[in-house]
Amino acid sequence: MSGLTVDTRGLNCPLPVIKAEKALANVIKGQSICLLATDPLAEIDIPNMCNKQGFELVSHENEDGVIRFVIQK
Repeated sequence: MSGLTVDTRGLNCPLPVIKAEKALANVIKGQSICLLATDPLAEIDIPNMCNKQGFELVSHENEDGVIRFVIQK
């Protein structure tokens, strides 16, 4: 389960990625965050960020237009 929720609903690219990176900078290795987004591009951008930064995308689901990512540092 994630410890920190980052709500970026209503924000567009690149803000969800920027806010995710800032949140992940403030957690220790092994901890995770939950990111909420409504920008459809986040479904591409967040997995790409995880691959580039070496974070683990634990889960990714889209329910009623709200995309929920759990990302582990």
